[in-house]
Amino acid sequence: MIQINYRDPRPIYEQVKASFRQLILSGVLRPEEKMPSVRELASSLAINPNTIQRAYRELEQEGYICSVPGKGSFVADASDTAAMRKRELVVRLRETADELRKLGVGEDELADCLIGGKGND
Repeated sequence: MIQINYRDPRPIYEQVKASFRQLILSGVLRPEEKMPSVRELASSLAINPNTIQRAYRELEQEGYICSVPGKGSFVADASDTAAMRKRELVVRLRETADELRKLGVGEDELADCLIGGKGND
């Protein structure tokens, strides 16, 4: 389900968080489905439970999961979360496009990047 890439420059908790986010948004993990326990997942990935706890805490803050004391963590309703994530990404895209414009990247090159063309790196 979750794999850690030790060559990835991102911290492990971010890799865990990104993997769960993708599983939730793609529908692999469904709303109200129970998440693996922190200890269970830490053991299966052979990483510190605090790492998993941090990923879960951030997923909860972002609205992807909810924790029920004494019961565990559960997947939240992904439709609201997906809409929220789309808004966040659009804001980031606009900020990035603005910065690129200030650096002299033209509209055609930006458009080419968005439609998947091969720009000049």
